[in-house]
Amino acid sequence: MERSAAGPRRFAVVTEEARDHHDRGPSRVTHGASAGERIRTVVVEDHEDIARLVANRIATLISERNAAGEQTVLGLATGSTPIGVYRELIRMHNEEELSFADVVTFNLDEYYPMPKESIHSYHRFMWENLFSHIDIKPENVHIPPGDLPRQDIEDAAQRYEHTIERAGGIDFQILGIGKTGHIGFNEPGSGADSRTRLVTLDTVTRRDAAADFFGEEYVPREAVTMGVATILDAREIAIIATGEHKSSIVKRAV
Repeated sequence: MERSAAGPRRFAVVTEEARDHHDRGPSRVTHGASAGERIRTVVVEDHEDIARLVANRIATLISERNAAGEQTVLGLATGSTPIGVYRELIRMHNEEELSFADVVTFNLDEYYPMPKESIHSYHRFMWENLFSHIDIKPENVHIPPGDLPRQDIEDAAQRYEHTIERAGGIDFQILGIGKTGHIGFNEPGSGADSRTRLVTLDTVTRRDAAADFFGEEYVPREAVTMGVATILDAREIAIIATGEHKSSIVKRAV
């Protein structure tokens, strides 16, 4: 069965605290976008509501793809924002028999340089917080390389793009959004036609990560990230934002 060539379906899921307190809408927006909103926005009370909403959409998509005899291709993010989604998917796997046997995943990014076994690596994060708890096939997991020699990164990035293409493209992409407005590690100024590549991280991004690395001086200055065009090629995109510290960028973005 051929997949739709229509443009991506995009929506933002935010907690109440992530909405600017001077301009909050209703507690839940479920039909289209409000005036002034560029993408459909759903506002929920807490993190658990976000987790259930996004995980249920993913579960439905997997069921639909399985019924059509197709694999499901997911674009995944790291950090604190999607953790609840992953926990809910694990629960659904354990309690509701949601299978990931025919799911293929592509992560957004990885710090560079970053050994896979490092406590800071997104490779380790994903296996500890999702993959080791579900029945996904290891060969169906793809994470940008952070442990290759610099001279090999460009070729590896191109192979990452080709692997996404061979998988049929991404069906559902999870995104967080940084204080600078970055998605993945595409900092402000990234080209709309950009693809997977090595990038330099913004000072704000590195400062925000400092606590995880026990000091800003230990945060890598570069990362390998999917490009803006790679992300926007996904058939469905969910931008997730939680916390009052995200209210300013959420207001500007949606």
